[in-house]
Amino acid sequence: MRIRLQVTDTIITSIVAWIVLMLIGAFPVLAQEILPSWSDTVAKTRIVGFVKATTTEGGDGYVAPQDRIAVFDNDGTLWSEQPFYFQLGFMLDRVKTLAPQHPEWKTKEPFKSILEGDLKGIAKGGEKGIVELGMATHAGMTTDQFAKIVTDWFATAKHPKTGRPYDEMTFLPMRELLDYLRDNAFKTYIVSGGGVEFMRPITEKAYGIPPEQVVGSTIATEYAVVGDVPVLKRLPKIDFVDDGPGKPAGINKFIGRKPIFVAGNSDGDYEMLRWVTAAKGPAFAMIVHHTDAEREYAYDRKSEFGKLDKALDEAERRNWLVVDMKADWKKVYGFEN
Repeated sequence: MRIRLQVTDTIITSIVAWIVLMLIGAFPVLAQEILPSWSDTVAKTRIVGFVKATTTEGGDGYVAPQDRIAVFDNDGTLWSEQPFYFQLGFMLDRVKTLAPQHPEWKTKEPFKSILEGDLKGIAKGGEKGIVELGMATHAGMTTDQFAKIVTDWFATAKHPKTGRPYDEMTFLPMRELLDYLRDNAFKTYIVSGGGVEFMRPITEKAYGIPPEQVVGSTIATEYAVVGDVPVLKRLPKIDFVDDGPGKPAGINKFIGRKPIFVAGNSDGDYEMLRWVTAAKGPAFAMIVHHTDAEREYAYDRKSEFGKLDKALDEAERRNWLVVDMKADWKKVYGFEN
């Protein structure tokens, strides 16, 4: 009996010691890998190097936690944007839903092309056509009603290429990057040309970014009382476009601190990339380059959505990291085997 008790005590002591050592990080082999879906390339090395430099107290590149602001474009940077922006997919579905109430849409562009399934015809409408779509599908309701419509759409709509729900089309390496930055006391924001009220219902679930940390394009709203209930009505009028030069303006207006980390994927992010990296002190910029036609899409200079031309040309000269999706990411989506 004494021998058995002795052995049991030894085993228990060993287990307790192993747990303690594991908790204090004495076993580096068992420590959580940094950015596990990133390949061991220069891209990962540069990101980790910047984070370590800015979080190491006493170092030349140290940045106080309150100034560790990181901003991310959304379409094409955090989730896919092909074969069209997700918000455009939402608009297309809304037009089909609302069409019975608008017989005039059968002959009026861009609605006619949508109802006929003619994507090229939709593209011909350009920015004016997209704005008209937005006004027809996003206005004339309260903010609460719109949030429910968006939430319901995300719960049922499927991506045309993969057949997966749109909220599963987020990039796993970028979600890991967001977590890694937050683990190191960075505050993460979305700064996107997409509609802010289209993104906010989904960003916390998709990326861990709460609604108040989402900056995007907006339409005008007004206070009203309907049946003795105060509401905010969405009006058919553009309020703010958070794209191109609007992105630095939006950061200044809604965040109030200049970021030290910025990520984008297109020329729509060019001004934001330049503004952040022109600051004195540590600053890091990265561009997600879509190079993987098999796992996602391959496009840049001639794309209708997410065109990357000028920013790509200037990336090396301005020391912006260009992330090669095919070479730098082990996985693109979380649902990959």
